[in-house]
Amino acid sequence: RDAEGLRRRVPAPVRERRDRIREHVTAAGHARIEDLVAEHGVSVMTVHRDLEALQRAGWLRKVRGGATAEPSMVFHGDVDHRMQVMVAAKREIARAAVRLLRPRQAVALDDSTTVFEVARLLAGHGQQLTVVTNFLPTMQLLAGASGIDLIGLGGTYYPAYGAFLGPQAVDAIRPLQMDVLLMSTTAITRGACFHQSQDTVAVKRALIEGAAQRVLLVDHGKFTQRGLHRLAAVGEFDSVIVDSGADDSAVRALRDAGTSVTVAGTGGTG
Repeated sequence: RDAEGLRRRVPAPVRERRDRIREHVTAAGHARIEDLVAEHGVSVMTVHRDLEALQRAGWLRKVRGGATAEPSMVFHGDVDHRMQVMVAAKREIARAAVRLLRPRQAVALDDSTTVFEVARLLAGHGQQLTVVTNFLPTMQLLAGASGIDLIGLGGTYYPAYGAFLGPQAVDAIRPLQMDVLLMSTTAITRGACFHQSQDTVAVKRALIEGAAQRVLLVDHGKFTQRGLHRLAAVGEFDSVIVDSGADDSAVRALRDAGTSVTVAGTGGTG
């Protein structure tokens, strides 16, 4: 799916209306179809088509009588929303993760907002690293940063995710051998990682297969969320870093499965 190509083929007035609907739903968290009909002066069927197009692009999720921007088992939430969630926990995890990196390593950073906090630290770190990523905000942040050689993975750009995905992105990863992968996931359920987007899973699987050391970064909210598509068993990762707000039972479950777990901010490792 060429998301940008599809957008270019949509007439400008339709694009503008859909952009306004997207902004409305993202800002309010939800919207009713009848309100959108009244606001934009179009038919109910037109609003349904608009919402279906925005849902396909990953901006929102259609629900009975309207649309929502709240994440669910099948909807990830757009990147702007995710950037604002669990920020303190993500930064705590990032500080622990960056200490694992060594000069001259090739490091893969996935398209998660948790790992983006690692990129923020690397931007001013001055450490000699080659960074591989499919996340546009990370590319923009690290482009030209001192000590960073940046490899941007191409593919189909998904604006709602801020990421390049699809078969082209997977093909770009396969020839690469990376020293370390820092990755997050949407949900951890019964010892496995899950995600809402199958396209995202395909890219993350390619990154997992191409990395010598795999580190999973998860805030405590991930243990109560759900995702539709299975990404990997937690045991496929060499270590897991959680924030200090993680429930003791969740940490014990990871450790009982034989996974090395670091609780960021406490020095707790096992």
